[in-house]
Amino acid sequence: MPGMRGHISLTAARGIGAEEFLMALGADLAQLEDGLPYKDWRTLSADGGAVSAHANWAMYGVHGEWVYVLEDWGMATWYTSFRKVEGVAPYPDEEVLCLTMNSHCPPSLLVHAPGDSDDRHAEFGETTGSGSALDEALQAAGAVLPRPDARDEKAVARYEAESEALPRAVFAAAGSYTGLVIDQGAVEAGDLPLAVLHGVT
Repeated sequence: MPGMRGHISLTAARGIGAEEFLMALGADLAQLEDGLPYKDWRTLSADGGAVSAHANWAMYGVHGEWVYVLEDWGMATWYTSFRKVEGVAPYPDEEVLCLTMNSHCPPSLLVHAPGDSDDRHAEFGETTGSGSALDEALQAAGAVLPRPDARDEKAVARYEAESEALPRAVFAAAGSYTGLVIDQGAVEAGDLPLAVLHGVT
């Protein structure tokens, strides 16, 4: 399909402009200014090899004070680079919330970096343990699932069945916390703007 339908990682940031944030992730300003929709990525990839084979194709948008980036290659570019590349981790007064599916290296993770030189991690199904408004949103969305005793086969089976609904609940909690509203139809159609993230790892 022309857009994204599943296995989507989300990175949302506030306190930083969209172009600045995307360029920190490896996007080229000229490409961003072209304003191509995501569904036209094949045209760009066939254009004389100008795009690295290691580039990640993303779509992005702005809602309220948040810029968001969606990727379906299995991980979130921000997550792969925020500890390695200068300028990717948030500065004071910047905040990043990242939901990375980690399809190649489970488990799926939530990373919250509120701009205080710290970052808090949680596997899907857990809170960050910080007692933050984000943790409250996770609880309210049903995105917290206590791990069962491994010796209790019925509890383990129930946990595994309930875990299938965790991504939806975690994304709902992220939406509640940030106030982000993203048009699902636009995501599936690939109508949001394209960002080519040229491997900042």
